[in-house]
Amino acid sequence: MAADGCNGNSKAAPAGVVVPDIKFTKLFINGEFVDAVSAKTFETRDPRTGDVLAHVAEADKADVDLAVQAAREAFEHGKWPRMSGYERGRIMSKFADLVEQHTEELAALDGADAGKLLLLGKIIDIPAAAQMLRYYAGAADKIHGEVLRVTGKYQGYTLKEPVGVVGVIIPWNFPTMMFFLKVSPALAAGCTVVVKPAEQTPLSALYYAHLAKLAGIPNGVINVVPGFGPTAGAALSSHMDVDTVAFTGSTEVGRVIMESAARSNLKTVSLELGGKSPMIIFDDADVDMAVNLSRLAIFFNKGEICVAGSRVYVQEGIYDEFVKKAVEAAQNWKVGDPFDVTTNMGPQVDKEQFERVLRYIEHGKGEGATLLTGGKPTGDGGYYIEPTIFADVKEDMKIAQDEIFGPVMCLMKFKTVDEVIEKANSTRYGLAAGIVTKSLDVANRVSRSVRAGTVWVNCYFAFDPDAPFGGYKMSGFGRDQGMAAIDKYLQVKSVITALPDSPWY
Repeated sequence: MAADGCNGNSKAAPAGVVVPDIKFTKLFINGEFVDAVSAKTFETRDPRTGDVLAHVAEADKADVDLAVQAAREAFEHGKWPRMSGYERGRIMSKFADLVEQHTEELAALDGADAGKLLLLGKIIDIPAAAQMLRYYAGAADKIHGEVLRVTGKYQGYTLKEPVGVVGVIIPWNFPTMMFFLKVSPALAAGCTVVVKPAEQTPLSALYYAHLAKLAGIPNGVINVVPGFGPTAGAALSSHMDVDTVAFTGSTEVGRVIMESAARSNLKTVSLELGGKSPMIIFDDADVDMAVNLSRLAIFFNKGEICVAGSRVYVQEGIYDEFVKKAVEAAQNWKVGDPFDVTTNMGPQVDKEQFERVLRYIEHGKGEGATLLTGGKPTGDGGYYIEPTIFADVKEDMKIAQDEIFGPVMCLMKFKTVDEVIEKANSTRYGLAAGIVTKSLDVANRVSRSVRAGTVWVNCYFAFDPDAPFGGYKMSGFGRDQGMAAIDKYLQVKSVITALPDSPWY
């Protein structure tokens, strides 16, 4: 059944392809679904087939201006920043309840829009979003300052106040989780937000705006403006009335956003950017466990994940055994329709990304790396690529240095701990790393030596709302998750009061 903002599907899907009902395709500004000022729309496509899923209202500068104006009004004169943290937390918890109640529909939207596995959406992505909301709902009434020991006849304390209007720009690989990674702590802090979802995956963000209103979040507190980076994204990052921007995406775009922030009103920026994460496997590792972890680390979500373990370093004593089993494991990783519960990996998000990954595979061949398995498109249509493994990869090869953002594993051999630490750090990125070993001494030494924001030991993709997440070096700065994430959305104010007659100093 259609609802406000519905344009419907463009055409019937091929036989056997399940397409969810697309209910919301307009901009969400000040609590209402509205057309773009220009009346323009853009296509969002189904990566399983390449067909158009829906036509979505296309925001540009005029629409961003309206959304920021609504967010500013809600911040300066609205209820949300002036509620107690307890009241905000109650509404956020209701929002989380509504997200859970619509799990099937939301997982289907991300599955059709981003090519994500439907089953994992239902058991991981959507529940994790609700958990994130509840975590920060619980934090909303625990934001407080400190009493200061000020020298002299004064008393001092600090206040933590919401920073104001937050611009949120999120990528397409985890549309749901990225929305709530940014929006949840901003709401807890008492801020208002304008969200620019990726143009490839706008549908679930619009649905979350609808649920937010149902939950009782006041008009103007959450606004969603689908559009393109050079127009809507640029307008948001350079807007004079936006107080901070939170961005997840490529390092190249992160640099542009920083420049825009500096050239406008010097708004603060937090960036979670690219990665080229090392997976380090030592001789004492359980080889079967190491193979399964490394396969998950690079082929999960078709390699479209910033922390993908794309550089796999294996110590020489188990290298040959690992290579044999890794190739077998990749060949058993089923590629197909993400709505099929037996599928391990769906299609790349769109044609552009599909072609980009294939170009990197050709680079690898041309640079002299040995293609062990995969390397080709697969299926009768859509943007599917075989799980791909290269051996004999050198640190200076393009496939070892650039973030491919696809199902491409680069295998490298090492001898000593010192050698692999140097190799692991031979990248401009520093988002995550994985270590597989039975030695506590090795695990501790390497985890403290690798320059990355998250290090997983004998596991991978172990995320939790309480564990801060972010990068070193060109993987960005600022943290999502944990109480540290709220700090991005707060200002600290010192208040000093004269106490001329106090007996205590």
